[in-house]
Amino acid sequence: MANFYTDNPDLKHHLSHPLMQKIVALKERDYTDAEKFDYAPYNFDDAMDNYDRVLEIVGDMCGEIVAPNAEDVDHQGPRVENGGVVYADGTQKNLEACRKAGLMGMSMPRRLGGLNFPITPYIMAADIVSRADTGFENLWGLQDCAETIYEFGSEEQKQKYIPRVCAGETMSMDLTEPDAGSDLQSVMLKATEMPDGTWRLNGVKRFITNGDSDIHLVLARSEEGTRDGRGLSMFIYDKRDGGVTVRRIENKMGIKGSPTCELVYKNAKAELCGSRRLGLIKYVMALMNGARLGIAAQSVGVSELAYREALAYARERKQFGKAIIEFPAVFEMIAVMKARLDASRSLLYETSRYVDLYKAYEDIAKERPLTLEEKKECKLYSKLADACTPLAKGLGSEYCNQNAYDCIQVHGGSGFMKEYACERIYRDARITSIYEGTTQLQVVAAIRHVTTGTINTLIESYREQLSQGPALSAELENVSKRLETMTEKAMARIAAVAATKDQPYIDFMARRLVEMAGNIVMSYLLLLDAQRNASFTNSAIVYNNMANALVSQHCEFIDSFDKESIELYKA
Repeated sequence: MANFYTDNPDLKHHLSHPLMQKIVALKERDYTDAEKFDYAPYNFDDAMDNYDRVLEIVGDMCGEIVAPNAEDVDHQGPRVENGGVVYADGTQKNLEACRKAGLMGMSMPRRLGGLNFPITPYIMAADIVSRADTGFENLWGLQDCAETIYEFGSEEQKQKYIPRVCAGETMSMDLTEPDAGSDLQSVMLKATEMPDGTWRLNGVKRFITNGDSDIHLVLARSEEGTRDGRGLSMFIYDKRDGGVTVRRIENKMGIKGSPTCELVYKNAKAELCGSRRLGLIKYVMALMNGARLGIAAQSVGVSELAYREALAYARERKQFGKAIIEFPAVFEMIAVMKARLDASRSLLYETSRYVDLYKAYEDIAKERPLTLEEKKECKLYSKLADACTPLAKGLGSEYCNQNAYDCIQVHGGSGFMKEYACERIYRDARITSIYEGTTQLQVVAAIRHVTTGTINTLIESYREQLSQGPALSAELENVSKRLETMTEKAMARIAAVAATKDQPYIDFMARRLVEMAGNIVMSYLLLLDAQRNASFTNSAIVYNNMANALVSQHCEFIDSFDKESIELYKA
């Protein structure tokens, strides 16, 4: 029997990270929930055992149900009937399996029907689900929208909606419009307050993932006469109230099981979530950060699947009397795929741990005042999460696309045929570097952390961790030394570019600066992984070689670039 959790020891490695002890203690309020709920853990080991068992259920469901359904779902897809969505047969079976297994609302508090999981094991489940069926992860993963209601909704809204999500109802975030893609300030869906205090929504939303969901978070213009982000508010729309129809489902290149809808709102009843005018400025920013972490997990899951498909084919396919994996041109590709996968996964879970820590402190702050030390830690982890999220999403999705490309290349002509899974993987992978903010927008989000010292702080913490851990092997000591030199080179160029204070020039170089910083961060993380677990040694070495080449290339470009040459690129 296939189990996508137990067959991947790398997941347990990340689940057992030393920071988990602190994360779980904060999330469980020192295990006081055990007094109220018989299924709540009474200590750290009990909590970890609980995560392990639930992830094993996720792995079993994905290996035995979701993955076997993926091909049929890709062929059949969803359809529109009577203004609503009918999922593919396999998607309906997947959702029912998730509901029966209690895998919805995983990160929500127990008092609202959830499992009270930290973000890290929840993101691990997303990683596993994505490997099984990339499109289905969109439907299952949108349960994360409940986090916005939990953080910003009223107690009445929490009690009304979150238990429904935990029981298996689906969610969506209705942000994009025909004239408002990445530029959400241009959203014009109109929200009108009625005399009884309720709201009515009118307009069109486009490219809405799982657009016929049970509960929607909707960005709409509540302030008449405004044209910018300050006039937008967040609303909750309940499908039970009616007023929204699905005009069509987009005919997409990939993730075909996930219905991407155009929605028409006609006097749809809705509730204001949080305060007016903060829809984009505060709530969507929080919502998007969670969504970007989810896409980073989706990217890692696809990278895992692409790597496994390529490796299996390379071992089985024989040419010139031997398996093709024995040819240097092929085993080099496979080793690089694994290094990309391990690097992006290490950054994914590093980011999720930072998110766990600052969110735990923010949640505790609703119950009691934080101590000065707790406030300091909350601020630090929030900044680190803010810095790492666009790196994890941006670089992880690009690595996902590269792995999908190389998976087909390893298969040769067979990879171009629909009989092999890699053709679907390639189509599914492409969207990861586009939705929830393109890679270019991730660079925009990350660059200030690269040029203002956040990444330096992170790197210093990794150096300290390395010095406090076990002695490195001779191989890893060489990696460490080269990493020091590489870091010095990159940081010198980053500082030089930032020192110009020439914003167009900084923006032009931003991608290279962010890529160098991201590669160095992931190199350190893999080195730390290898220090704890020797199975990561090969990836640490291979990735270090890759990162060193990229940093050298970018440094050379920066050194030889004449700022006036920017004009040449405009042509």
